[in-house]
Amino acid sequence: MADWTSAVGAAQLARQLGAQQTRPAGPGTRRPPAYRALADGIRLLVLEGRVPVATRLPAERELALALSVSRTTVAAAYEALRAEGFLESRRGAGSWTAVPAGNPLPARGLEPLPPESLGSLIDLGCAALPAPEPWLSRAFHGALEDLPPYAHTHGDYPAGLPALRQTIADRYTRRGIPTMPEQIMVTTGAMGAIDAICHLFAGRGERIAVESPSYANILQLMREAGARLVPVAMAEGLSGWDLPRWRQVLRDAAPRLAYVVADFHNPTGALADDAQRRALVDAARSAGTVLVVDETMSELHLEDGIELPRPVCSYDPAGGTVLTVGSASKAFWAGLRIGWVRASPEVIRSLVAARAYADLGTPVLEQLAVTWLMRGGGWEEAVALRRAQARENRDTLVEAVRRELPDWEFEVPRGGLTLWVRTGGLSGSRLAEVGERVGIRVPSGPRFGVDGAFEGYVRLPFTVAGPVADEAAARLAAAARLVRAGASGTGETPRTFVA
Repeated sequence: MADWTSAVGAAQLARQLGAQQTRPAGPGTRRPPAYRALADGIRLLVLEGRVPVATRLPAERELALALSVSRTTVAAAYEALRAEGFLESRRGAGSWTAVPAGNPLPARGLEPLPPESLGSLIDLGCAALPAPEPWLSRAFHGALEDLPPYAHTHGDYPAGLPALRQTIADRYTRRGIPTMPEQIMVTTGAMGAIDAICHLFAGRGERIAVESPSYANILQLMREAGARLVPVAMAEGLSGWDLPRWRQVLRDAAPRLAYVVADFHNPTGALADDAQRRALVDAARSAGTVLVVDETMSELHLEDGIELPRPVCSYDPAGGTVLTVGSASKAFWAGLRIGWVRASPEVIRSLVAARAYADLGTPVLEQLAVTWLMRGGGWEEAVALRRAQARENRDTLVEAVRRELPDWEFEVPRGGLTLWVRTGGLSGSRLAEVGERVGIRVPSGPRFGVDGAFEGYVRLPFTVAGPVADEAAARLAAAARLVRAGASGTGETPRTFVA
């Protein structure tokens, strides 16, 4: 039986290593040996989870050829990794990645840390805010009052509670998109919705076009489903999509699905305008691509008087091209785990039928709580509070980062929960690695890309306020100084291998 569970090719590993960019060494700085730089680059990929543990690495000769270095260099790098516990080998089976005893397994997504484990660590990994009170407690009190009739049933509602499906459909209708409850399926969060869509439409090996950058957890979900991701670069700044690139990818790659965040994009905060929305729907329809539109940030506009574009699904009246995903997680509270899909009745029936082999349905009490809120129990007031919190957090964080890290570059989004920051030439992966040692957890840019893209970025969410935001920026600045100075977790210099 093999000791490894997956493999990475020489060309792919070379791309990931080559994407690790840092500032050039200053005058008088001694350059590390090539084998040491290569070993550090692979170690960093393992620590970040971008090369999973138990992944078989290429043979020495193959990797040497892909990197244009000597086989001796690769052999020495592998030997160094074995000595440090990041590589295991066996004759006839090859070499595969590992982590030293006592080290936690690296995560590939952006899962939140348990609250009890935070301690003195400032966690900027999760773009979610605490629950808005008193509306959360009121919602569950209302749900408990509405629960008795449902308690006399089996409790499984694969399409969702009829009352909540009707409520969500009515909200779309009020937005100018006539919708029937038969066009709604309630899911366990937006992740549950997209997972169901991927399993129905995109089998293993199918292409899915994704924005580049895009939401890290969705990218990982698609990878684990066996999809072949086709990245499409975002337009510069906050201007939304690059339509010529989208048309080319949809025409040439013919992806089965395309996943986009049109409203306050995660991580960049971009807002696609009406012309872009119409054009992308037309391009997807022409290519036969199903367009999955993530609206989880759509209610989090942070500026007064902002004129929001029409929902993307309004440009697909027949419902054959656009599947819309929504959620209560960002606008209200992630702990509710209530999401939904809006699609044609035929697609909803197919999704519901497939769900019988997954989770059978979403918890009833949480569905009743969201129904109670949306039917006049305080949803609008709670979302308004959420916007005010996010706006205050954004402004404080922006001021603190500009003060502590004046060479970092970003544009301030008008909504959403995230700031996409260019780190002044520093490696985002190394900032993330060093940051945890100075008390801050921050996701690096490559988590939001494909094959090592965005090494020079980090994502900062609007989840901390006041003195905590100031301290977060100060700790980021401390991490940046350590990266510039070449400090590493083992007392060695963190180095970058560039093929």
